[in-house]
Amino acid sequence: MLTKICSIANIGLETIPVIVEVDVAQSGFPGFTIVGLASKAVEEAKERVKTAIINSGLEFPSKKITVNLAPADLPKDGAAYDLPIAVGVLIAGGQITASPAVNLKRTFFYGELSLDGTLRPTRGILLLALHAQKKRNTTIIVPMPSANEATNVSGIKILPVKTLTRLIRHITAGQFIIPLKRPKAKKVTEKIIIEFDLNEIAGQELAKRALTITAAGGHNLLMWGPPGTGKTMLARALPGILPPLTDREALEVTRVYSVAGLVSPGEAVIQKRPFRAPHHGVSAAGLIGGGSNPLPGEVSLAHLGVLFLDEMPEFQRSVLESLRQPMEDGTIEIVRAKGHVRYPASFTLIAAVNPCPCGYYGHPKRECKCSERQIAKYHHRISGPIIDRIDLSVSVAAVETEKLSLTRQNEINRLSSKEAKELVVKARQIQTKRFAQSAIYTNSQMRNRDVKRFASLTSDAENLLKIAADRFDLSARSYFRLIKVARTIADLETEEKILPRHMAEALQYKQNT
Repeated sequence: MLTKICSIANIGLETIPVIVEVDVAQSGFPGFTIVGLASKAVEEAKERVKTAIINSGLEFPSKKITVNLAPADLPKDGAAYDLPIAVGVLIAGGQITASPAVNLKRTFFYGELSLDGTLRPTRGILLLALHAQKKRNTTIIVPMPSANEATNVSGIKILPVKTLTRLIRHITAGQFIIPLKRPKAKKVTEKIIIEFDLNEIAGQELAKRALTITAAGGHNLLMWGPPGTGKTMLARALPGILPPLTDREALEVTRVYSVAGLVSPGEAVIQKRPFRAPHHGVSAAGLIGGGSNPLPGEVSLAHLGVLFLDEMPEFQRSVLESLRQPMEDGTIEIVRAKGHVRYPASFTLIAAVNPCPCGYYGHPKRECKCSERQIAKYHHRISGPIIDRIDLSVSVAAVETEKLSLTRQNEINRLSSKEAKELVVKARQIQTKRFAQSAIYTNSQMRNRDVKRFASLTSDAENLLKIAADRFDLSARSYFRLIKVARTIADLETEEKILPRHMAEALQYKQNT
């Protein structure tokens, strides 16, 4: 008997329908074969499915079983085919008969089985839900621990399943599973544990200002200075001033985390902007993504959030060079022999750099022990094209002792993360309104044509920009990035046009690179 069960395959963020064809022959030697470009993980489904069926109190057919995952030329990977294979074997083998109320043609089965028949959390549920949304009157049957991911999508019926036994009762005996309800739309208050508040960091007012501009416009920032001056603290204070994710942004981030299997069981949507801080020993595949079935790397996991590279010159040069495409395009393409996948990678880069290998070149009190050759070699670890893609650069100098022992009154006068966040949120609201009809969110994502449309300069500001471009020999990329930063500074002041003071401040940060 032949049975067909609907499922899907996730290729990056692209979803392709897969038909799981199961045939249980009445003649021939007993066996269990899976065809259709199945990976090792899918091949191992034979043992998981067989054991799960037996431990669920059912009889596994001792016959020739053939499973075809169609289309046959599409690589299949992961354990999500366990559930559709198990259901197909039970129906084709005559163990169960589907109730007329269960329309198998409009039902997607997706999930990994444990040996005792329970369903385990499975990555990619949100992508399945988005695929099912394109069809009418569609039902998805998914593991209960991961079912909340699908509640972000309307227009589908979500059936959360805990065990194979419970699913069989739903299919055969009319003991239907209660569909998971989509929660009512409500404003989610983002609760972020602030690791460092800006007012805890003594001095560094220029760096705090640059950090505020970075958060407001999504610009890349380079902080350089000797060890112990607060570069890492400043970077880790950034999440505390970032605006909350919009509904559209949250769905984008959750898609990436869903395909990577990083959505916690029971969690419906990622509500906090990502902050990724990989170690300098990370490989290129770890940073940009990879593998035989390419999964998102750190640049994609930082999508619409922050990628922090502490001690940036310590990263392998080849790894840093792999950042060029995502920093420019906001996406990353991973090419393999079997095909290629594309992931979003629109992140804000925060980099911390020492002035030399020992860290004390130019320090007023401590002696640098590095030779000129060592210093030059250290600086050349970060290439010119990468530096050209950084919008702001700021010196984080050693803090004077007097500033470390400020009075309580002076501490109160420091800019707090709460105050900075209020400025950032207002600036982001201006940008949200500005880009409402486009696919971008922040000033940093503007293309050149967007800059000409949305970044209006006064004549004085334009003259200042021309003088700076000639004097400092700015590249075309730096020229437009300078305007984007000035646009953000103007947004922080709620100014409609870019004024000379906005351009002058943007130029100040650019000349430090």
